[in-house]
Amino acid sequence: MQWSARHEPVMQTKSNVMSALAAVLALAGAAPSLAANSAPQAVPIVATVPAPVDTPWPGGAITLDIDASDTARSVFRVTETIPLAPGTRRLTLLYPQWLPGNHAPTGPVTQLVDLKFEADGKPVKWSRDPVELFAFHLDLPEGARQVTARFIHTAPLQESEGRVTMTAAIINLQWEKMSLYPAGHYVRQLRYRPSVTLPEGWSAATALDGVNQAGSRWSWGEVTYDTLVDSPIFAGKNFRKWDLGHGVTLNVVADKAEQLGATGEQIAAHGALVEEALIAFGSRHFDHYELLLALSDKLSGIGLEHHRSSENQLDPRAFLDWDKNEYERDLLPHEFSHSWSGKFRRPARLWTPDYRQPMQDDLLWAYEGQDEFWGLVLSARSGLQSKDMVLGQLASSAGKYSNQAGRRWRSIEDTGFDPAMGYHKPKPWASLARGTDYYSEGALVWLEADQVICAGTAGRRSIDDFAQRFLGARDGDWGEMTFEMKDVVAALNSVYSHDWDLFLRTRLMTPGQPAPVRGIELGGYRLVWKDAPNPYDAARMAAGRSLALDYSLGFTLDKDGRVSATLWDSPGFNAGIVTGARIVAVNGAAYSADEIKAAIAAAAGGAPLELLVQRGDRFTTVAIDYRGGLRWPWLERAAPGTAPAGLDLLLAPRRPLPGRK
Repeated sequence: MQWSARHEPVMQTKSNVMSALAAVLALAGAAPSLAANSAPQAVPIVATVPAPVDTPWPGGAITLDIDASDTARSVFRVTETIPLAPGTRRLTLLYPQWLPGNHAPTGPVTQLVDLKFEADGKPVKWSRDPVELFAFHLDLPEGARQVTARFIHTAPLQESEGRVTMTAAIINLQWEKMSLYPAGHYVRQLRYRPSVTLPEGWSAATALDGVNQAGSRWSWGEVTYDTLVDSPIFAGKNFRKWDLGHGVTLNVVADKAEQLGATGEQIAAHGALVEEALIAFGSRHFDHYELLLALSDKLSGIGLEHHRSSENQLDPRAFLDWDKNEYERDLLPHEFSHSWSGKFRRPARLWTPDYRQPMQDDLLWAYEGQDEFWGLVLSARSGLQSKDMVLGQLASSAGKYSNQAGRRWRSIEDTGFDPAMGYHKPKPWASLARGTDYYSEGALVWLEADQVICAGTAGRRSIDDFAQRFLGARDGDWGEMTFEMKDVVAALNSVYSHDWDLFLRTRLMTPGQPAPVRGIELGGYRLVWKDAPNPYDAARMAAGRSLALDYSLGFTLDKDGRVSATLWDSPGFNAGIVTGARIVAVNGAAYSADEIKAAIAAAAGGAPLELLVQRGDRFTTVAIDYRGGLRWPWLERAAPGTAPAGLDLLLAPRRPLPGRK
């Protein structure tokens, strides 16, 4: 290679540098080589929180007193006194982390503020465990007899901060959110004496026993910590209750007094729910049961199960606009059924000795999926929902899973881990990621199990027989009876001999399965598509002021035309329409729900379908090649006739009706 003269000085300089470096290396001789990059070693994690053992707390009953009267600032002021055994020098207190019913580590420890401790009236320093952030360590002076904790639970003021649990008219007090417990013991071995100060003139309902009211201060008898956590309070200035029979009470709080105006027929439907549940399960696992219901649009929504109560929230006009709100009336049947499914019969690794041990959610299809099924069945049998409304909800689920891309890679069982991975966290492409599908697809699997039993026994047995053997065992027992999958299989086989292990593993643990409609078909119905929504989808869209076009264009719109979800692989997806985009115009006309529905219908006949889409500050004209017309899922009888099909029989009342023996 030839170099020009102007490059020679540069090359000479490089040559000189290389020569100098060689000389340095030669002088180094046998000296050690250049040191490697720094590489630290891990600092071992030392366990400082004692594991729980099944022994009583030696100090005696813990006193928990909560001032819940400050509704203006939405704060709960807590004073908790923990008696100590003689000689106690170190105490570790835990804030509940893994919460029952949430199946997840959702304890809101960041809402615990202004924390102070005293030992026999003198301040004690505390430190948070650097690894287990829900644990607080206290080194105590010699001879300490009791520790008093004082702190504030800051309830969210708005939903952007979390679930609103205190309003000007209603309080939803959950003990685990505003209490600590000593580490090292099963929570059933800790005893508490709870009391609450409410706003003046308010009433309260809870499953706790031994109530004593002195003015605005309410107290209850001594109780184990697990039972306390399982017994929340609904309190309010507008309160009414109804005896539903069989030891079950409906307790209702409302934003306004007039919203408590339930009719006799409406209360009778709730009473029928109790009777139908007792018939279906053949037992009860409570001494008394409190249905806690908030009629409110100011308190955040909730549907949470407990052994002897449940927390529920419905539209404030649920009684006044009874027909309009029918679509959501399966909530109470769902939560009531949990007394049997999930609270009494509980997956072995969803039962934990305290609220520190992680819960394992692989059997949620047998907990929540089975309960979702029973919630729908009991809704229809009791009359809280019409059969057509329940059929609409089943159709909605069947339609969803007939078009869900995520089913090709993710099993129902795996969706059970969703709560622990990100409790109800929104996802960019939910139809591909999947979510808590163990509920509604799980219910379709249990529907198929019922129809397999009915077909195999010529109608002599049904899912009710399984429920009485599996969920109804040990009448009167309101402890917990855990189970594994093999126990589910054994109970099913005791009703009807079948390869239930293969059935469950195929339906629940194997991705890429066909659409889950076999139970519907065995029940004498079929999934069809119509150009108008079924009663359930219609009511849900009306309540949410939304337009679900999932099965036509493949997305859902809010009242302003903004996309709230897009189905993976749908026409909308293929056209680049994503969550957050807004449909501004349809074929040149300003967007409205009627305008886009008319355009979809016209496109089936060959008319163009062109949308002006806004995404951020960009506007794009998008042509969608779709000719399938409007589509919503329905269930209809597979064959004509008036004799009840299998699905009709499943949803029919079991209790004697007036005029029927």
